[in-house]
Amino acid sequence: MSENRKPLLGFVSKLPSGTALGNSGKTHCPLCLGLFKAPRLLPCLHTVCTTCLEQLEPFSVVDSRGGDSDTSSEGSIFQELKPRSLQSQIGILCPVCDAEVDLPMGGVKALTIDHLAVNDVMLESLRGESQGLVCDLCNDREVEKRCQTCKANLCHFCCQAHRRQKKTTYHTMVDLKDLKGCSRIGKPILCPVHPAEELRLFCEFCDRPVCWDCVVGEHREHPCDFTGNVIQKHGDCVWELLKGTQPHVEALEEALAQINIMNSALQKRVEAVAADVRTFSEGYIKAIEEHQDKLLKQLEDIRAQKENSLQLQKAQLEQLLADMRTGVEFTEHLLTSGSDLEILITKGVAVERLRKLNKVQYSARPGVNDKIRFCPQEKAGQCHGYEIYGTINTKEVDPAKCVLQGEDLHRAREKQTASFTLLCKDAAGEIMGRGGDNIQVAIVPKDKRDSPVRTMVQDNKDGTYYISYTPKEPGVYTVWVCIKEQHVQGSPFTVTVRRKHRPHPGVFHCCTFCSSGGQKTARCACGGTMPGGYLGCGHGYKGHPGRPHWSCCGKFNEKSECTWTGGQSAPRSLLRTVAL
Repeated sequence: MSENRKPLLGFVSKLPSGTALGNSGKTHCPLCLGLFKAPRLLPCLHTVCTTCLEQLEPFSVVDSRGGDSDTSSEGSIFQELKPRSLQSQIGILCPVCDAEVDLPMGGVKALTIDHLAVNDVMLESLRGESQGLVCDLCNDREVEKRCQTCKANLCHFCCQAHRRQKKTTYHTMVDLKDLKGCSRIGKPILCPVHPAEELRLFCEFCDRPVCWDCVVGEHREHPCDFTGNVIQKHGDCVWELLKGTQPHVEALEEALAQINIMNSALQKRVEAVAADVRTFSEGYIKAIEEHQDKLLKQLEDIRAQKENSLQLQKAQLEQLLADMRTGVEFTEHLLTSGSDLEILITKGVAVERLRKLNKVQYSARPGVNDKIRFCPQEKAGQCHGYEIYGTINTKEVDPAKCVLQGEDLHRAREKQTASFTLLCKDAAGEIMGRGGDNIQVAIVPKDKRDSPVRTMVQDNKDGTYYISYTPKEPGVYTVWVCIKEQHVQGSPFTVTVRRKHRPHPGVFHCCTFCSSGGQKTARCACGGTMPGGYLGCGHGYKGHPGRPHWSCCGKFNEKSECTWTGGQSAPRSLLRTVAL
């Protein structure tokens, strides 16, 4: 086994642009925002300072995987596998992505050190973008030189001591200012088990870097080789995974771009729709306000009209009352204070006046009412292209003027739905033109007043009401139709319910000979016969009515009800005729 250090150009050249080693630029902690100090790499590939991770609040998690969780650490490979059972572990949340991180047995300090971040911090400090580097040996003074052999950053004092030691006398020292163009000046990575030894080899069995002491000790029987010899194979594996992941990155970037485009389109669409809503609302509000002014003006006109009518009626009644009082007072004074002769002389004038006053017609009730209501559900037409609702209605339904209409008003069939219409009008006989009135309908048989028929009242919203019912038995029924507990015109009235319509069991034909196909035994209820032994009717022969008729009952109306009683005397052949 010889150390064959091959350059990594073959592996590095395969990496996509922008991902070359030492070019990550991760130098500041996302928590403290300062330069990384002992940066630790979390399983989610975010890097945080060790002290910052130690300040995070841990939580307890239960691990049922039977061993260590999937947390990469330098010391975890030396821990023995635990038995497969439920184990309580301590975890933290990544401060960047909130991913759960199961801490290894050694805690935060057992997590993997991010050596790339360490190198980036050193480069940034070297370029003068931050504070100076501290000597790796004394950890006190600023660095002046770097030992290329030991990969250690040294101050002036430690550099002199480094050269005086026999073992390090011939090590190459370089000024830090000469390293500003380098991409890597990281420290040597030491073995966590043997801190004095550098990790130079790789154990294939344990899949981890090891030092010489590890090879001669715990990994004695394991296949090991120098890192430079195995980097190509393991780098290719990582590269294959990277190539498999890169399309997902591109797809996700494309998806995010599409989301951004859609979000931009969504915002524009929302703004456009919002503008349409505002335009519509402003127009609608303007139309409603205009309709409001129109309704208020209409209401004021109604008030003025009704008030003028009341004032006129009031003035007429006051004048009539004054005339009545004058006549009464004068007549009383005449009868109580006048002499017989005075009464007889004045009697004619007083009687004439009183008779005239008694003949004056007047109404003891106000000539108008206060029946004014707002109907918000009624359509009021359009205003500026908008459908407007809400009308002021002064009409009041007058039950005495309401009319009942319909063919089934006074007739019905058992177990068949019958209906009629109520047309509501006001006191002037005008159609109401609106619905909403409380209509009471009751239909009861005369002989069974405790068994009313169920009725349905449908408000047509135009001043008419459709009333339907289904009587179960034949007989005479009484119908009450009331509005505001007052009977409408024509109520109550009676309805005669007849038995269910009887269909014709025969055929509607011109004659028996034609409908039966010339059968001699076929008969007809019209009573006609034909010579030659034919028992049914025929055109132009005796008894034929001369027009189409039913074979079962002889009726001429095709849609009439059958009156055949079905008695024993009726021959069965009346029902056997065949319709051609």
